[in-house]
Amino acid sequence: MGCTALVLATTALATGTAQAHGRDTARQTLARGDGWASATTGTTGGAAAERVFTVTTWAGFKAALAEAGTAPRIIKVRGTLDADGADCSDFAADGYDFARYLADYDPAVWGYDTDLEAEKATAGTQEYLRDRSAAAQAKAVKAAVPANTTIIGVGRGAGITGGSLQINGVDNVIVRGLTLESPLDCFPQWDPTDGDTGNWNSEYDAAVVYNATHVWLDHNTFTDGDHPDSTLPAYYGRLYQQHDGELDVVKGADHVTASWNVFEDHDKTLMIGNSDGAGATDEGKLRVTLHHNLFRNLVERAPRVRFGQVDAYNNSYVANGDFGYAFGIGFRSQLVAEKNAFTLPRGIGAGTVLHRWNDSPVTAEGNLVNGVPTDLVAAYNAANPAAPLSSGAGWKPVLRTQVDPARVVTRVVARGAGAQQLR
Repeated sequence: MGCTALVLATTALATGTAQAHGRDTARQTLARGDGWASATTGTTGGAAAERVFTVTTWAGFKAALAEAGTAPRIIKVRGTLDADGADCSDFAADGYDFARYLADYDPAVWGYDTDLEAEKATAGTQEYLRDRSAAAQAKAVKAAVPANTTIIGVGRGAGITGGSLQINGVDNVIVRGLTLESPLDCFPQWDPTDGDTGNWNSEYDAAVVYNATHVWLDHNTFTDGDHPDSTLPAYYGRLYQQHDGELDVVKGADHVTASWNVFEDHDKTLMIGNSDGAGATDEGKLRVTLHHNLFRNLVERAPRVRFGQVDAYNNSYVANGDFGYAFGIGFRSQLVAEKNAFTLPRGIGAGTVLHRWNDSPVTAEGNLVNGVPTDLVAAYNAANPAAPLSSGAGWKPVLRTQVDPARVVTRVVARGAGAQQLR
């Protein structure tokens, strides 16, 4: 299945580990001291690989990932891999009918007090059939990334459309130089109990780091591409949300660096820690560094943080009128946000940059809002006197390499971030 599109080239094992700025980008490793992913054993991905794959189709890509063993591997992506090329009807279970789904669970009939979990377990119901349809799509669009792997785009236009990279339960992964267009969920679930008037909830992040360690995501572009939320319909008076996140770091993940990426045109963008009740899994983990990323035309979660010691420095935030917040201060989060630059449109004040989900202390120093040095905690507290935030995350980042003055961040990041800027 697509194996003819999988080219396996055996190369001589490199003598010594490539440096982070060596000439062969496929064998570059994360530089020492470059964020949390450089801690302890560091992140080398497939730098020492004897197995090098060049793939041009989604089937070929999944075949390269599925090759047995955990020996280092490099997977070079050439061109755009279409993960969801099939029509949504190709995933639909026999008997699933969206019009009937809408009729069966219309709040005027079903109400808002009962979720659909019992329906999901009852054969023949539309929710049961929706769930089976969703499982078929998940099998098609999810790709499990093994340990000791580098995935890298080569040439112009390298990327994945509609796929979900699952970096789950493994160590030592590098993803670089890809344009990752968010999957479009064909079968969102209606939850009438989500909020006062229900919500549509979708699956599939463009990439998810789940119980994995030492992951470096660098010079990628995360985007909704041709299907931004503005193009999606509404049902029951709520947006028919077919997107989840662009990147999630959750459920015991640790030692992650995301650098020089573009995150654009999305709502719930980047979540670090997915549950207030996950302390047994997440306490002492979710250590993530975000630097020199461009967050453009987003609504929220850039990132939202629970538990983790997150270091966000030298990022550029360019907002439009849909902007809700950048940093979500969640349960037991320990966010340090320093020397970032925010460009906000008229009518949106600096008090919106932070959002308080829980009263966890945050360090926010040296940041600029529209070119003006701004104490983000003070700005938030002035706008929200009834639910203030406190300063001081309780730790000081030391794993940093290049730190730029905030005044040059907008220019430097615009010039260097994204899949096409990897050299």
